[in-house]
Amino acid sequence: MKQRINHMQVNPEAIKLMLQLEEYKNTTGFDKKLIELIKIRTSQINGCAYCLDMHTKDARAIGETEQRIYCLNAWRESPFYSESERAALELTEAVTNISVNGVPDELYERVREHFDEKQYVDLVFLIMTINGWNRLSISVNNIPGSYKPATV
Repeated sequence: MKQRINHMQVNPEAIKLMLQLEEYKNTTGFDKKLIELIKIRTSQINGCAYCLDMHTKDARAIGETEQRIYCLNAWRESPFYSESERAALELTEAVTNISVNGVPDELYERVREHFDEKQYVDLVFLIMTINGWNRLSISVNNIPGSYKPATV
């Protein structure tokens, strides 16, 4: 396996825009662990090995447990996630697979039990951003394994 294109060098302007979206997450007030869970779950669905490698490392670096990382693919059957995390994860799956069933009203209402309108939109932007990174990473064939998380 080898990377097809160094997207950072080929189109730094587009990457700068993606990084601005990425930085927005720091203004949302969401728990960093929730953000990483969303990124990991999205990357699982999309099959993005590079992002899975990155975000599981980032999650560990901020104190996320191995148990919650390993069981994320089966979060519905696992007692390790709060009700608000469950709502966010269900929204993550719906938005990532939006062409299947959209985002049903019932799901919107469940999410809104835990998050206000702005937080709902912020969650959707978080999910959209990691979906974009996944698609870019898969398209250019980013190779997992070399990523090192920033020191906390």
